[in-house]
Amino acid sequence: MDIRGTILDLLVKQPKVTTGDVQATLSKSVSRQAVNLVVNQLIDEGLLIKSGSTRGAFYTSPQGRLAENMIKKRLRNDGLEEHIIFEELRQQAPFIRILPDNVQSILAYAFSEMLNNAIEHSCSKYIEVGVADDAHLLSFSVKDSGVGVFRNVMKKRGLKSELEAIQDLLKGKTTTRPKAHSGEGIFFTSKVADVFLLDSFDYRLRVENTPPDVFVEKLHGSERGTKVTFAIAKNSKRHLSDIFKQYQTSSETLAFDKTEVHIKLYTMGTIYISRSQARRVLVGLNKFRSVVLDFDKVPTIGQAFADEIFRVFKQDHSEIQLIPVNMNDAVAFMVGRVRVD
Repeated sequence: MDIRGTILDLLVKQPKVTTGDVQATLSKSVSRQAVNLVVNQLIDEGLLIKSGSTRGAFYTSPQGRLAENMIKKRLRNDGLEEHIIFEELRQQAPFIRILPDNVQSILAYAFSEMLNNAIEHSCSKYIEVGVADDAHLLSFSVKDSGVGVFRNVMKKRGLKSELEAIQDLLKGKTTTRPKAHSGEGIFFTSKVADVFLLDSFDYRLRVENTPPDVFVEKLHGSERGTKVTFAIAKNSKRHLSDIFKQYQTSSETLAFDKTEVHIKLYTMGTIYISRSQARRVLVGLNKFRSVVLDFDKVPTIGQAFADEIFRVFKQDHSEIQLIPVNMNDAVAFMVGRVRVD
């Protein structure tokens, strides 16, 4: 029996809830102790406020407000509009309104993109959002209990694993609804953050930009759905326009036609040898005019791997610029042997 869901559903329909209400909705056989356990968990998470004495205790929604420096909302995914939700949060949170304009713009863009993803792709009945402020960072989260971003991309694109889905998402222009979406949301949101986390079922994608690095981690005890966590320094000097420009080859067309690929994410070991590994790297890169291939933390590559990327692909796509970076001497040697300029 879903005690947690029952409590939160009741609070959508009525202003306050008692343990007796929950028992009556579920079943008389549900113990008061079991209900109290879940109630205490929700209080700890800030989703309930307790009022009254022990015998007459009742629980209410915090109306989104948890504290002066934190706001959370649980939203029914029915007719939601991300820009309206963000404006509601902004009006409730003075710590958002006093941010520098560049940080407010980044926050509005990233939050709207991630909430829109949850609204349109998750198939989740409810979405939980939160914004928090601490001494140095401003962060937000968007959590759903839906199909899961990695599994959804894997299924819709016919991929073999969630890891392949993560690889494709990091390139940009990956979407399960190409007629309605550009597939740029996750890509650019991960670039404008100081830290960006994307958790879904068994995996976490972690993108850090100060200094830059990308990690894929295996989760233990993971929950259904997707959770995005985004953090940025309140005094960040980053600007949205500057981030967009980094992935444009021309300021005239304003097209998103440049991307970067972290080669270390294309194997679970340390050896990059086969043509099949290289072909996995190359999937979707024909959509771009310029591709940065980052070999950071890659100790060596094989001749077949290098040949597939820097000769075969380049001959078939001479209009695409391939830019290898962060190569050690061994990698640079293999690239230099096969490279076609």
